[in-house]
Amino acid sequence: MNKLSLTRKARTHLIDHILGRKMEVAGGAAAPASAECPIRYSSIPDAFTRFDRFPGYEKMLVPKAASERLGLANPFFRSHDGVAGATTLIGGREFINFSNYSYLGLAGHPAVSRAAKEAIDRYGTSASASRLVAGERPAQRKLEEALANLYEVDDCIVFVSGHATNVSTIGCLFGPKDLVIHDSLIHNSVLQGIQLSGAARRSFPHNDMAALEQILAEIRAQFERVLIVTEGLYSMDGDIPDLPELIRIKQHHKAFLMVDEAHSLGVLGETGKGVREHFGIQGKAVDIWMGTLSKTLAGCGGYIAGERALVEHLKYAAPGFVYSVGMAPSLAAASLEALRIMQREPERVARLRERGQQFLELMQSLGVNTGLAQAMPSFPPSLAARSKRPGYPTSFSMPVSMSSRSSIPRLKRKPQDSDFSCQPCIPISTYGIPVKS
Repeated sequence: MNKLSLTRKARTHLIDHILGRKMEVAGGAAAPASAECPIRYSSIPDAFTRFDRFPGYEKMLVPKAASERLGLANPFFRSHDGVAGATTLIGGREFINFSNYSYLGLAGHPAVSRAAKEAIDRYGTSASASRLVAGERPAQRKLEEALANLYEVDDCIVFVSGHATNVSTIGCLFGPKDLVIHDSLIHNSVLQGIQLSGAARRSFPHNDMAALEQILAEIRAQFERVLIVTEGLYSMDGDIPDLPELIRIKQHHKAFLMVDEAHSLGVLGETGKGVREHFGIQGKAVDIWMGTLSKTLAGCGGYIAGERALVEHLKYAAPGFVYSVGMAPSLAAASLEALRIMQREPERVARLRERGQQFLELMQSLGVNTGLAQAMPSFPPSLAARSKRPGYPTSFSMPVSMSSRSSIPRLKRKPQDSDFSCQPCIPISTYGIPVKS
């Protein structure tokens, strides 16, 4: 028996132990087919009828068992009390919160909460059915109109899930005769949408416009419709794409361009209008604007903004819209108010940018590899920072471990600065990870 077989046997034994089962006797006879199980199915393994034998579940059990043996508590699905902000309560204790995307501090803002409560009082807690068949509530349509105006395009459609927005949109618009080409670091929702569509899929190296154009030059003519997908701001790397070059490429190769602004709305541009404002681009230069409502806009869901034909097509044909309940009026009202606050108070965006630059400089001064980060609220380091000045509670999610050779930081002292929760960090050399001197 080779080493690989032994490893597999050990893993299987561990999984069986976790599940509380005894190992089958090696070489034992197979269980006879029951009266309910036709003899022709006797060759189908029992594992194919059990959820606890799914490969993904078995794989998940291995690290779980290892952490339990080391006495480590499960870090996932912790119950938090209070609003997702600069700090959070877990088990009655206050912690600095490294895990939220309320970029402009609008989740829990009094005006946003008030708008949601007023919508509940007027419309209840649920839209209760699809908007296509059951009609709309004013808050839903007002949010779509406000987003369309923000992007200076014809119209907008909001979905109840950000992930489902990409899945349903790409799955609805493209098919087996088409090509979807995307950045190698694109979000999972885009990949799932491509799979649903049946379109051919290609990826290009992260933000490598030359590679993208080369691929299109070689294979564009083989397909009917072609979609290029990028993100306005990459949340795990803190960098942005060359939008003007992407627009030139899509025009030259007769393709559509889709930009996912989940992390760039409210962050990029002088007033938070996103990557197009950052580059001074007209909204109609991009074919499909996508974004989420759960980050800057303090709600839940996603949206697609663009020309009228695009939006109307999705409203009557996108499965994630047609066959799903409409967005709760309270969530639509909350995101609409958050959008209005962002537009009224551009100083929030400016302060966020200042804090991003401050954090980036601090990390770089300590020798931490910040990769391609451009002083945005998303950085390669696994740290977060929050502005705690009254009226400007901003948040950062800064994923430090970019590779096995990255430095690992810890807080230098208990956060006490009234304006910046995350203080300078000290690289920990005891992990055996090299740190630049």
